[in-house]
Amino acid sequence: MTAEPATQTQVDPPLATAGGKLGFLFPGQGSQKVGMGKSWADAFPAAAAVFAEANDVLRLPLSRLCWEGPAEELQLTANQQPAILTVSVAMLRVLEMHGVQPALVAGHSLGEYSALVAARVLDLADALRLVRRRGELMQEAVPVGEGAMAAVLGLPAEQVAEVAAEVSTPNDVCAVANYNSPEQTVIAGHKTAVERAIPALQARGAKRALLLPVSAPFHSPLMRPALGPVREALSHVTFRTPRMALVPNVSGRVTRETSALR
Repeated sequence: MTAEPATQTQVDPPLATAGGKLGFLFPGQGSQKVGMGKSWADAFPAAAAVFAEANDVLRLPLSRLCWEGPAEELQLTANQQPAILTVSVAMLRVLEMHGVQPALVAGHSLGEYSALVAARVLDLADALRLVRRRGELMQEAVPVGEGAMAAVLGLPAEQVAEVAAEVSTPNDVCAVANYNSPEQTVIAGHKTAVERAIPALQARGAKRALLLPVSAPFHSPLMRPALGPVREALSHVTFRTPRMALVPNVSGRVTRETSALR
């Protein structure tokens, strides 16, 4: 989300007719930064319209938060989730305007909501409301400052899981949260436990182990209190048949059944 065009003429129309197929992989939390999307909104009315819709639907100045911060407020998951979704869809609309269409879409965690909008499974307004509520519930599950996540590079996932178990106690949990690749595993849990895990992982031979700029321990057992209310919120939203191949995180396989996507 950092390679932003300065002017409309910098988008290369021949991309739309290039051979082969495109896949769009949308980013999740931790990819935010102050200023994101501003040059797109300045250059392209289609992008500006997405920010305007987000401001209206959520009844908050989301565009100003994306463009001006402060970073600490943008990092709060109730803000970060709709902000990243909005920037992703703003860029998507510009690409679509230039005829660039993906054959397949997917997303990292939160990014799956962007993929659902791209595939016309969800309306943008419904997706914005969902991720805003999702963020509120996830933050309520673990107060700001009590949870953390860390990315671990260059250590097999099974060893990461062993260290997470070793540093955990019944009231101070650390667990594997994401299997991003054979070279990268993410841990999450109580901040104190995650911070204990970092030097232990480095001692095991991890190339890097670093805290992520997020405000809650996503994809960890500490998120369980949010499950019921998120499921309830999803039950009130219309899911349509995707217009293109869509790969959910939970299965890693192309899915076209709306019940599975929900």
